[in-house]
Amino acid sequence: MGFWPRFGMWVSIFLGMVGIILENANAFYLPGSYPHVYPTGSDLWVKVNSLTSVETELPYSYYSLPFCKPSDGVKDMAENLGELLMGDRIESSPYRFKMNVNESEVFLCNTTVVADEQLKVLKQRIDALYQVNLMLDNLPAIRYTKQDNFSLRWTGYPVGFRVDKTHYIFNHLKFTVLVHKDEGNSVSKVMGTGDGLDAFPVGEKSGDIAPGYMVVGFEVVPCSYQHNIDASSKLKMYEKYPTPIDCSPSGRGPYQAVKEGHPIAFSYEVAFVESDIRWPSRWDAYLKMEGARVHWFSILNSLMVIAFLAGIVLVIFLRTVRRDLTRYEELDKESQAQMNEELSGWKLVVGDVFRAPAHSELLCIMVGDGVQILGMAVVTILFAAFGFMSPASRGALLTGMLFFYLVLGIAAGYVAVRMWRTLKGGDHRGWKSISWRVACFFPGVVFLILTVLNFLLWGSQSTGAIPISLFIILLALWFCISVPLTLLGGYFGAKASQIEYPVRTNQIPREIPPQKYPSWLLVLGAGTLPFGTLFIELFFIMSSIWLGRVYYVFGFLFIVLVLLVVVCAEVSLVLTYMHLCVEDWKWWWKSFFASGSVAIYIFLYSINYLVFDLRSLSGPVSAALYIGYSLLMVFAIMLATGTIGFLASFWFVHYLFSSVKLD
Repeated sequence: MGFWPRFGMWVSIFLGMVGIILENANAFYLPGSYPHVYPTGSDLWVKVNSLTSVETELPYSYYSLPFCKPSDGVKDMAENLGELLMGDRIESSPYRFKMNVNESEVFLCNTTVVADEQLKVLKQRIDALYQVNLMLDNLPAIRYTKQDNFSLRWTGYPVGFRVDKTHYIFNHLKFTVLVHKDEGNSVSKVMGTGDGLDAFPVGEKSGDIAPGYMVVGFEVVPCSYQHNIDASSKLKMYEKYPTPIDCSPSGRGPYQAVKEGHPIAFSYEVAFVESDIRWPSRWDAYLKMEGARVHWFSILNSLMVIAFLAGIVLVIFLRTVRRDLTRYEELDKESQAQMNEELSGWKLVVGDVFRAPAHSELLCIMVGDGVQILGMAVVTILFAAFGFMSPASRGALLTGMLFFYLVLGIAAGYVAVRMWRTLKGGDHRGWKSISWRVACFFPGVVFLILTVLNFLLWGSQSTGAIPISLFIILLALWFCISVPLTLLGGYFGAKASQIEYPVRTNQIPREIPPQKYPSWLLVLGAGTLPFGTLFIELFFIMSSIWLGRVYYVFGFLFIVLVLLVVVCAEVSLVLTYMHLCVEDWKWWWKSFFASGSVAIYIFLYSINYLVFDLRSLSGPVSAALYIGYSLLMVFAIMLATGTIGFLASFWFVHYLFSSVKLD
C-alpha cells in the first residue's frame, strides 16, 4: 500500500471515530460498549492483537510467527489513534465460530518453519514468554491457571514453552464462549459478518426474528499436540480432523516440537456455555484485581493521612500570616516606619517581590504548557471516572488525552501571554512569539523523544513503532489544531488587561542576606509531600502500563489528583512564605520547582520499579524504552505540578502585599 492510500486511511479512521462518538452521544450505552446480539448460527470471528511480553515490552505482529492466516487474506481491523500509539495492531484471524454451535477437532492449516531465521525468531518469542492476544466481540481471551491452590487469571496465552533445550508450540486451542440469552429488550440485533456488522432495530412486533445471544465471556486453554501430518495435509480449512484430539493430562499425546522444515498443524475446538452473567457485567472477570481490598484501603489511608497533614499545614500557615498582618496593621504610621527599619522579614522585600525573574519568557512558556497538561489530566480522568473511557473502549483513553490536549491549547496560550504581559508591565508586543513557543515547547520535546524511541522500535521491527503516516497525522493535528488554538488563546491574553501589582518595584535590587541553609535544598525536599499522595496509586498505574493489568479505579484517581493539586499549592505557599521571611525575593522559579520537584521522586520511583518489579525486563532496547517513556511522564508531571505551585504562590504574594499598606 502506497503512502497516500495509507494517509487517506488514517484520515478516514480519525474522522470516522469522531463521527461515531458524535452519533452515539445521546445513546443509552456509552461509546465502545454497545451490546451485540447474534442469532443462533451466525458467524463470530476472532481477532488477533500484537504479541506482547513483560520480558521485553516490545510488541510484535501476530503474523510475524508461522500462524495460520485467513483464506481471504489478513485484514487490518478498525483502529483509533490511541490503539496505534499503544502499539496495538488488531487484525483478522482464521478462527471462526457459529453462535451457540459447539465444534471440535476443527482443522485450520499446516505451516512450516522454512528458514533458520524463522526458527530463531520463534524460539526467541517462546523464551521471552510472548503472549498471543485474541479477542471476540471486543473481549480479550482470558486464561485460568492454578498455582499453590490459587486461581490466577491471564489475558492471552503463551506462544509455547521450552523443556530442556527443546521448544514446543501451542497449536491446538480449546475455546469456551460464555453467552447470555437475549431477553428481548436490546437496543439492536447485530448480524456478525466478519469485519462489518449490520445493525437493525428491533421493535415490539419483531417476533419473527429468532432469539439471539450476547457474548459475555471468552476463555482459552492452549494445548501442544502433535498431529498426524499425513492426515492433516489432505484436509481443507474448517474441516474436521479425522481422529479425536485429547489434551487432557491422561490422554495427551506427544507435544508439537519446533523444528526447521517440519510442518506444524493448527486446530481448535469451541464450546458455548449459557451463563447468568449479564452483558453490563461481562468485564468483571477482567477488572478483578488481586489484593483489591489492600488496594482500596491503602488508597483510602493515604488520602486520609495526606488530607490531615495538608490541613495542619494550611491552618498553621494561615494563622501565622494572619498574626503578622494583624500586628502590622495595628501600628500607626510612625510605628510602621520604625518597624520597617528594625524588623526583617517579608515586609522588607516590598520593593523587589514583583521584580521580573531571570528567564521570564521560559517561565511563562512552562506555566502555559503546565496549564494545558493539567487541564488535559483533569478532564480525561473525569470522563474516565464517569465511564466514557472504559476498558471496553480500547485506545479511548489515549485518544481522549490527545483530543483534550489539542483543544486546551487555547488555555495555554492565554495564560502564558497574559503572565508574560504582566511581567513586562503591560507591553503586548511579541505575544505571537510567546504563543508559538508555548505551542512548540512541550510537543517538541515529546516528538524528539518519540522519534529516538521510534528508531529503536523500527530497528527491532516491533509493532510499537509509530508508522510514518501516523507521524504525519500527529504533526497535522499539532500544526492544524493545537498551534492555531494556542495562537488564539495568546490573542485573547494579549487583549486582556494585565494583572496590576499592588506595590511598586524599586530600580535598584535589594541585596539578599546570606542564608543559613541552601534555599534549593528546601525546594527539592518539598516534593516529598506531594509524592506521598501519589506513590500508592503510582504503583497500580505503572503495573497497568508495564504489566498489562487493567486499571479502572478512575474515581479514586480523580480524588488523588484533587489532593495532589491542593498539596502542591500548599507546599509552594509555605516555601514561598519562608523565602520571603528571610528576605529572599527571588521566589518565582522556586515556587515553580517547590511543587514541581515531585517529578524527581517519581523518576526515582520509576527506577526503583524497573529494578525490583521489572527484574525480568531484558535487553538495552527495552530498558531504553522504559527510561524514555518515564522521562516523558516525569517531564509532563513537572510542568503540571510546577504550574500549580507557581500560580498559587503568585496569587498568595499578590494577596499578601495588597492586604497591607506598605510604602
